Amino acid sequence: MARKTDIPSSYYGEPRKFDPNFRGPVHQRSCTDVVCCVIFVIAILSYIALGTVAWIHGDPRKVVYPTDSHGQFCGQQNTHNVNKAILFYFNMLKCASPAVLINLQCPTTQLCVSKCPDRFATLLDAKNTKNWEYYKQFCKPGFEIGSKSIAEVIRDEDCPSMIVPSRPFLQRCFPDFIRRDGILTVANQTNFKDGDNNKRSVNDLKDAAKDANSAPRELWKDIKGGIASLLNAKEVGMKIFEDYANSWFWILIGLVITMVVSLLFILLLRFTAGVLLWLIIFGVITTVGYGIWHCYWEYSNLSKKPGANVTISDIGFHTDFNIYLQHSQTWFIFMISLSVIEAIIVIMLIFLRSRLRIAIALLKEGSKAISYIMSTLFYPVITFFLLAICIAYGAVTAVFLASSGNAVYKVTPADNKCMYANLTCDPQTFSQTNVTKVCPGSQCMFAFYGGESMYHRYILVLHLCNLFVFLWLVNFTIALGQCTLAGAFASYYWALKKPKDIPACPLFSSFSRAIRYHTGSLAFGSLILSVVQMIRIILTYLDHKLKGSQNACTRFLLCCLKCCFWCLEHFIKFINRNAYIMIAIYGKNFCTSSKDAFFLLMRNVVRVAVLDKVTDFLLFLGKLLISGSVGALAFFFFSRKLPVLQEEVPSLNYYWVPPLTVIFGSYMIAHGFFNVYAMCVDTLFLCFLWDLEVNDGSADRPFYMNTTLRKILNKPNCRK
Repeated sequence: MARKTDIPSSYYGEPRKFDPNFRGPVHQRSCTDVVCCVIFVIAILSYIALGTVAWIHGDPRKVVYPTDSHGQFCGQQNTHNVNKAILFYFNMLKCASPAVLINLQCPTTQLCVSKCPDRFATLLDAKNTKNWEYYKQFCKPGFEIGSKSIAEVIRDEDCPSMIVPSRPFLQRCFPDFIRRDGILTVANQTNFKDGDNNKRSVNDLKDAAKDANSAPRELWKDIKGGIASLLNAKEVGMKIFEDYANSWFWILIGLVITMVVSLLFILLLRFTAGVLLWLIIFGVITTVGYGIWHCYWEYSNLSKKPGANVTISDIGFHTDFNIYLQHSQTWFIFMISLSVIEAIIVIMLIFLRSRLRIAIALLKEGSKAISYIMSTLFYPVITFFLLAICIAYGAVTAVFLASSGNAVYKVTPADNKCMYANLTCDPQTFSQTNVTKVCPGSQCMFAFYGGESMYHRYILVLHLCNLFVFLWLVNFTIALGQCTLAGAFASYYWALKKPKDIPACPLFSSFSRAIRYHTGSLAFGSLILSVVQMIRIILTYLDHKLKGSQNACTRFLLCCLKCCFWCLEHFIKFINRNAYIMIAIYGKNFCTSSKDAFFLLMRNVVRVAVLDKVTDFLLFLGKLLISGSVGALAFFFFSRKLPVLQEEVPSLNYYWVPPLTVIFGSYMIAHGFFNVYAMCVDTLFLCFLWDLEVNDGSADRPFYMNTTLRKILNKPNCRK
């Protein structure tokens, strides 16, 4: 009997009435949400038109070929750069600035050159030697060294503070520094020639400016900091690249193992769901427990060593992770974190133990459904293909929109205090304006492509339209996959005699129904989600632009709005997912299906809150165990702790790079397999709840749930 405090079921709608003609997903159905379908088709046609207009106004050369600071193409016919096909950056480190993402240009002087520099030289060295004849080809055309002081040259970026041996890559000069076995090399050599053709060691870079005491402080600081930054960035990047090049084959093997293990795991749930799930729970608890013991053992040993008790804040940032592992505080933090995780897992299992039997039964049924409809495991490939098309089209359209129109130039100051920063300018008359006097060192540099025509005035609006339709298409693709899988798994559940009554090709039939009848409903749900996501993107952009604002009220309001819309987005995803299941089964429109799904879940809120989440938790444990096991195997392999395969281990700079890659890749692969499985369980769960409401186990209204679920719920079917 219901307690007085219980909300009556009629509050969330009346239970669905029994339909004697219902035998699974409805085949006789009509098109739903036709208006939204028409709007969606118009949006797609408009999107194609937008891409066409962007292609017409955009210039492919602006995407393929590099341009200098004045927007001139490098190496193109009928230009003064016809014999200069490579782009040289005065200070490539500035390419990491956020301005690159906005203007698609590095905020540093860029020059088209015929070849990259093959020697090291500084502006200070070049000033008084014959090295200047070689050095000046990397300065602005027509510049002479005696016209300005060294400090003014560096400030105005008339010449780079230094040039380093470089190699062309994608028609751009990249420094060719690398460190091998602790020895710094340039172009794989430990010695090279300077501007005066004198042989010099790479270690001489430290003494490149012999007259450092008499040199301008800004120049010496710029040279010294530039060398250090280039060396560090190049060294770390090249080491990681080398590690991937040496270990890609073994990483691929690890990912293949993950695919096989994930597939076997799902199929084995049909026969050993209970055993496997308890093994997962025991395995995770044991693994975390071992991690706690190992961290304590490391912490105990390091605590006895002198110098190992230094705090992490005193160590600072290092690219070599082994430095942190040599201090006791690191292992203490690991131990505490793992202990908290272990306690949370144990407490959750204690309080949810009474619901595990039904969760196991649902998982068994889901595994059985997938084993009968194996094609569902490969449907994510179709979703991935459709998403790839959407992403490629959206990215190409965005690039061509950004490259359409005439070159627009903006003021690029030497520092961020200039009042004229980012204002448009004319490079022909810039030197005659007041900007150079107010903001010394400012330059009029190419920023992006645009113009004053009607098309170019609304280029920002077109970018927003491109982003919105892109989100709509992506969400529609995901919705189509969810509805298709739901229809296939519902065909399995509503087959009274399995597998005899399962229709032929249920996945293809479900896909056909979703496309033919419910494109409008899927587009409607995707549209609502896309609007919320668009608002979140705008809020994130505003938060980024106002990050330096001192108005605490504004920052607090933005933070609250971002939090609210994040919750709203996840709630809409939950509602849409269940609405698509109802659409796949009963063929109603989006609003009706959303209402039916929501009320059905609310009438069974306890089961939803416990059973569904227990299933999600167990699936998460499965993904964690698979990715963790494969990652641990990769860790032992690449750290040479497997005696049998020690000779096969490649030489690595950072042994943790491949294992982390394997762990991330394994989790994503397991997540893809388990997403299909989760959709199966969610569909069966909704069908199970509806089965309980509609049927009573009599001869005319038998339950469609399997025998195990009927026994657990004490709901037998009466024989005729």
